[in-house]
Amino acid sequence: MHITVQRDKLSNAVSHVSKAVSSRTTIPILTGIKIKTDDEGLTLTASDSDISIEVQIPLEEAGEWGVTIHEPGSIVLTARIFSEIVRKLPSNEIHIQVDDRLVTQIRSGQAEFTINGMDASEYPQLPHLEEDKVFSVPCDLLKAMIRQTVFGVSTSEMRPILTGLMWSLEKGQLRFVATDSHRLASRTAMVECREDLSFHNVVVPGKSCNELVKILDDEQNPADIVVAENQILVKSKHILFYSRLLEGTYPDTTRIIPQGSKTEITVSTKEFLQSIERASLLSREGKSNVVKLVTLSDGSVEITSNAPEIGKVTDILMPKAMNGEELKISFNAKYMIDALRAIDSTEIKASFSGPMSPFVIRPTDHDWMLHLILPVRTY
Repeated sequence: MHITVQRDKLSNAVSHVSKAVSSRTTIPILTGIKIKTDDEGLTLTASDSDISIEVQIPLEEAGEWGVTIHEPGSIVLTARIFSEIVRKLPSNEIHIQVDDRLVTQIRSGQAEFTINGMDASEYPQLPHLEEDKVFSVPCDLLKAMIRQTVFGVSTSEMRPILTGLMWSLEKGQLRFVATDSHRLASRTAMVECREDLSFHNVVVPGKSCNELVKILDDEQNPADIVVAENQILVKSKHILFYSRLLEGTYPDTTRIIPQGSKTEITVSTKEFLQSIERASLLSREGKSNVVKLVTLSDGSVEITSNAPEIGKVTDILMPKAMNGEELKISFNAKYMIDALRAIDSTEIKASFSGPMSPFVIRPTDHDWMLHLILPVRTY
């Protein structure tokens, strides 16, 4: 193999695929990045058992040169070393040449590296997915939907299915749900797809979703998503992102969302968030991170927190509107902060159905987002 490639494009592609390289694999070849050329350009691939990422550098794009193939071929190079080399090379042109003993020469400007490669034919093939379940989502929307929910996935392996984000599609409406059994985050959006396309219980590992957010761009380019038996594929521009799906049945979360409420508070998202953050300054220092909310007879809301060994904090908030029964409720401040930071509306409505029942937070100006938090018993 012999190629000349533009450094910035190669560096970008290497940083994307490196996210799928496992440092803890027992299979030596998976510590590497596979580099392969064909008529269309240069393709880089990396994979661990959960995620595989493939990035293509075309010969040229929008009139800008990307890569020149002098002699086609393929090689696997150790990811850690290769990515460091590419980042530190001096010139904008990089020459990569591989001999028949897999010794790879990387030249740029006055710098020259010679490293040993691995045989690309031993690299595992990426899965070939049947593309009968395909739909399209703008990249910026997909990123927003993941960011607004993925923090709610469980970090405990006690129930592995809860460490994933559940995707479902029904009548053109895509829904993401995350829960760790103490809180729930849900986000929906209308997407482009065939009218008859629907799926449920597609659970993508939280880690995969976080990595996907890092490599998608912030533009409205469509990402095509293919859902298969135990894999999902996201295609965007020159990037293919594969993730395995979690096995098992995701719990039916619709049953736990209360239909009615006894107390409703409408409040500025920013003011509420700042008030909870102030209260959590002390509760964080205690072990529990619990904050208490009490509605007062003059129409205000009192937010307090108490850490016996440090002190207490009281904050008064004037809601935009409040109706229903008087309320005293305690909850985990971190869960509330995560939810409020994910909401992109200026006002929220919190609906409570009693001090020991889960409560719901929704934006006031749209219905595509919902957060549910379980209260904490405090005596």
